[in-house]
Amino acid sequence: MGRGYIVDDAVERYLSALCGQPTVPVTGLLIGQSTTQRDFVVMATCTPQREESATGTGNSVDKDWVTEHARQVSRMLPGGLSVLGVFIITENDGKETQATLRQLVFAVDNLISSEHLWKPADDDVTECVTLHVNPKTRKTTCRTFEVKDPKSTAKPADWKYQCGVCSSWVMVSCWLNVDMLVPLPNNRTSAEHMATCVKKGLKAWAHQIDNSVCLIDGKKLPEDTELTAGQKRNVKQTYTTQLLITPENLRSADVIQSCGGSMSVRGTIHSRVYLHSNKPKSKLAEKLLKRDVVSTVATRVQMLMEELQASAEESKSRDTQLTEQLPRRVFCPVKATGPLCVCDYQFSDEDLCEVTDRLKEMLDIDAAEEDLDTRQEMTADIAESRVKAEATVETVNALEPKRKSFTGVAIATAAAVLAAAASMLYLNDV
Repeated sequence: MGRGYIVDDAVERYLSALCGQPTVPVTGLLIGQSTTQRDFVVMATCTPQREESATGTGNSVDKDWVTEHARQVSRMLPGGLSVLGVFIITENDGKETQATLRQLVFAVDNLISSEHLWKPADDDVTECVTLHVNPKTRKTTCRTFEVKDPKSTAKPADWKYQCGVCSSWVMVSCWLNVDMLVPLPNNRTSAEHMATCVKKGLKAWAHQIDNSVCLIDGKKLPEDTELTAGQKRNVKQTYTTQLLITPENLRSADVIQSCGGSMSVRGTIHSRVYLHSNKPKSKLAEKLLKRDVVSTVATRVQMLMEELQASAEESKSRDTQLTEQLPRRVFCPVKATGPLCVCDYQFSDEDLCEVTDRLKEMLDIDAAEEDLDTRQEMTADIAESRVKAEATVETVNALEPKRKSFTGVAIATAAAVLAAAASMLYLNDV
């Protein structure tokens, strides 16, 4: 037997409800957490109906639409949760269905991976799951593919439903002060060229985050330290962290280069990671937290790229500054009584009802506005002083007895910073 999947029983009920729908085939995504031993599936979400599909493609699956849905959903998942694979509900048990699933799972992984700004780790799980459910017989067929191997063939996997998979998780979080300068090209008429330069700048910043020192509850823990969860179900154990960048690491990122402008990202963001309580190690928490930090900042920048490009083309004068607000991160519980949350990004001109609409469309979550956690980040008044949006830094003497100096880019508590928390992006001409 291959990989094992421990699946929350709510997923079984969700798939059973989809089996009763007249529209077939039904496709969707499986969401959860991968570990070296087994995977935990906490939710499933069906592919939204495409408006233009009213004219129809028959019973065929729209691969591009499924993969775009996966890309959007991936952005709405905090650290520790990811798209584990795809499912399909159809009466067709033949090779055609298995071939479709194979195409989908490879396409989904390729698109999501293309947005990652970090290098894969040796201990990353590279097997993705496909699930076929026959709506009449309710027979379930679970297989996995090694998605980094184009020649990979299907392997059987163990799919087991279990009560309370969403109940006991560890949460590791931090509030991060971001102060990043990204050089831009002289020729900004090409959106593709702009996107390439911005991605390059984000990768340089991501490298700093990856090399930073992570303190969990104020301590540098050995990699094999276990993070214990609360004993009571639905009560999460929370750890706060700091990411510290050495001056050497900061200086190594300083380069002199010719550019036609710059983009400055400044403000305070909230990052969090969920870890299943099956003896999670501090090494995994650190890796996933750093990835979430990079992902949430990159996602917001990417969401504004098209708007900024249009603004830059309209501004023909020199020495101008265009200012845009990045959206704030809003969290929503997966279950009313559980510790797990998903997230969305709310622009300053959006109402919370637009967030709940996206949660329903993308993740099939019925959330009320009062269910949303909007306290972790605040939006700054764009008319206020630029100083207010600038990130603060702290100098820390740490890691005795060497007493090396570090620049703190994350803080363990939010009270002093969130009052002036901002996520703003400046586009400057030189």
